[in-house]
Amino acid sequence: MIDGAHLVGSVPLADAETVLRTVSQALGDRLERIPDGETGRRKDWIAWQYAVLAGTPGLRPIEPGQRGYLRPQLVGRVDPGSPPPAFGPLGYADAAVASFDLFERLQREGAVPARLRFQVSLPTPLAPVTVFVAPGDRASVEPPYQARLLEELRQIASAIPHHRLAVQWDVAVEVGLLEGVWPAHFPDVESGVLERLGRLAAAVPAQAQLGFHLCYGDFGHRHFTSPADAGTLVRLANAIAGGPRAPDWIHLPVPLGWASPAPYAPLAGLALAATTRLHLGLIHLSDGLEGARRRVALAGAHLARFGVATECGWGRRPPAEVPALLELHAALARGG
Repeated sequence: MIDGAHLVGSVPLADAETVLRTVSQALGDRLERIPDGETGRRKDWIAWQYAVLAGTPGLRPIEPGQRGYLRPQLVGRVDPGSPPPAFGPLGYADAAVASFDLFERLQREGAVPARLRFQVSLPTPLAPVTVFVAPGDRASVEPPYQARLLEELRQIASAIPHHRLAVQWDVAVEVGLLEGVWPAHFPDVESGVLERLGRLAAAVPAQAQLGFHLCYGDFGHRHFTSPADAGTLVRLANAIAGGPRAPDWIHLPVPLGWASPAPYAPLAGLALAATTRLHLGLIHLSDGLEGARRRVALAGAHLARFGVATECGWGRRPPAEVPALLELHAALARGG
């Protein structure tokens, strides 16, 4: 039933080399791809992009009015009549290329298994735009930000051989838009979300692996909304699977509160391609191996095979928790 393990992205260790060595030693035989841990300024998902937005000519910090979920500050247009902002480097390409050089060296040394691909996890353009841009300015800021992020993806793909690359799009804000947590700046929310995700899927080179991480957030160990069941996730996963390119993997979160069979029932409706691996984020440190086994059994009533993961990345966790998390992944991926 259990088919390997998956790491969402962030791992709160000292640097990328420490992440690659530690994860490879603990879990390398159960992974298909390995991220660099998104260490340093990238550890808090998109929080570091606020400074990028605020420092872009044509945008300015504005008074937020109220503090929201992952929204300490907002930016807006300097002049509503001014041209859309022109973004410079966002930092994702520079980080990926530097970490791949390290990944290559560690593979040559034998510290990282040779069969593993290098995983680059990227936020969708909607994420920083929805979280950090004032509502009235999102429609004008999204296109140039998206264009710049896709240019960074092209830079990544030109520097990393495609057969060694895996690209994961982090789909959290889109889930929030579908759940009504945030207002969308486009009229038909579902079709707008799917159109954008299809565009992102098509931008990943054919020989590179493509994945989607669906998420309800993990800020202070809380979601931006508490889903009653897997219905929204299954509907979105099926729509992604039916898009222009079938992904190589899809990751779905499994909240700690899903303790009865009912929340898992929508999983019976998953319609993924045979080539798409499913990973369920059912590992929670708070109830350990016993709790994860219960969730494996509940999900297994509807699914023949799936890999295991946590709900989200680990960037907001203390480094001392990393060994226990890796041990849980390894134990479950071995059939534990």
